[in-house]
Amino acid sequence: MNRSIAKKVGLPLIMAMVALAGTAMAVEGAAEITAVAEVTGAIAVPAAAEISGAAVAYIVNNTWMMVATFLVFIMHLGFATLEAGLCRSKNTVNILFKNTAIVAIGLLTYAVIGFNLMYPGEFSIPGIFGFSGFGIGVDPENMMVAGKDGVGIYTYWTDFIFQAMFAATAATIVSGAVAERVKLHSFLIFSIIYVGLVYPWVGSWKWGKGWLDAMGFYDFAGSTLVHSVGGWASLAAVMLLGPRLGKYVGNTIKPIMGHSMPLATIGAFLLWLGWFGFNGGSVLSADPALVSFVFVTTCLAAAAGMFGAISLSWMIQKKPDLSMTLNGVLAGLVGITAGADVVSVMSAVVIGFIAGLLVVVSVMIFDRLRLDDPVGALSVHLVCGIWGTLAVGIFSAAHSFTTQLIGVAAYGAVCFPAAFVIFYLLKVTLGIRVDAEDEMKGLDISEHGMEAYAGFEIKNV
Repeated sequence: MNRSIAKKVGLPLIMAMVALAGTAMAVEGAAEITAVAEVTGAIAVPAAAEISGAAVAYIVNNTWMMVATFLVFIMHLGFATLEAGLCRSKNTVNILFKNTAIVAIGLLTYAVIGFNLMYPGEFSIPGIFGFSGFGIGVDPENMMVAGKDGVGIYTYWTDFIFQAMFAATAATIVSGAVAERVKLHSFLIFSIIYVGLVYPWVGSWKWGKGWLDAMGFYDFAGSTLVHSVGGWASLAAVMLLGPRLGKYVGNTIKPIMGHSMPLATIGAFLLWLGWFGFNGGSVLSADPALVSFVFVTTCLAAAAGMFGAISLSWMIQKKPDLSMTLNGVLAGLVGITAGADVVSVMSAVVIGFIAGLLVVVSVMIFDRLRLDDPVGALSVHLVCGIWGTLAVGIFSAAHSFTTQLIGVAAYGAVCFPAAFVIFYLLKVTLGIRVDAEDEMKGLDISEHGMEAYAGFEIKNV
């Protein structure tokens, strides 16, 4: 946009926004206004000058946090379309069902127990475990969440809904790794337990001011707390579930192609868009300098991740691979998530580029280990989540590599066994894998009795 035009348009727009903010603040004084009206017969409207700078900052901060929440919410559509596109058409309904149900599971479990488990206030076991009660809600006088200087950042409700959007992501990561052969009811039960109990508990160690936070461990927006937590669960599930039929035949690895690269590409772009809220919202205010800086590091890391994945996969496969390219973007995003606010711009490029290389190599290694991951969730979220967390200790002088390594190890030592136990118990009781006939038929028909593309016939020419 032309700068002169921007000034002509932007200043009135800003003034209008401030005026609207002033109107909103006036609502808080509704009782006083009504009292004046009853005495004088007129309505008294507070002058714009009476609105404090702190009140305006509170409104702007809270508004940005809500916008960031919307962006994180749309990431779930990105996960759904990416996973559906990278899998076969006969499992599309099942994939969309899982990714829709996960949002409800994340929101409800976080409201019932997760929020107060992740942010307990006081720890009954110092730094390790705390719980401030079931349900959510505060008195009106405690509604504002204030920063260190006492200025309001956002409301209690905004705080909850923003954090709740993160909660379902851990289960969404697992959904991609176990796609095309997991029993729906077993997966949903796992999601309720893991998202409701494990994710918020281990999250309290850092974001809830637990023992890792006291040690100086740093994870800005969740390379470990969100992505690796989901990645460790994915690894346990894939090991217990086994590969899809026909994936590994003898000593050969048979590629099972996704049915819709357009859907997968749309999903990757939706996730890239949503990451502006995922990382930008994690600033926890509308600080213009820091939010814009995080936008830049996030976006450049994604671009570098794409470039790294394109370069290496093209060299190895002799052809450009779109699926690797899309995962390269996500690898860069996951990699920068831990340190988006504390590493330099050029360091973010390096972190993203290395993540793009790692995702290609790790996809191939997991295949050689016969760990069947249809969408590359293990490589993107576990491997690159670990890399991004360790990168903070490498590229930020203010943080220790050793401390970052301790944090990574701690989450792996708890999340992998916890997920393994949950899945194992489900395996020996309800079962976790559909039978061979249902898998060949497709989960859309066997689990749901419907088709994603009813009436359409796709032929290979």
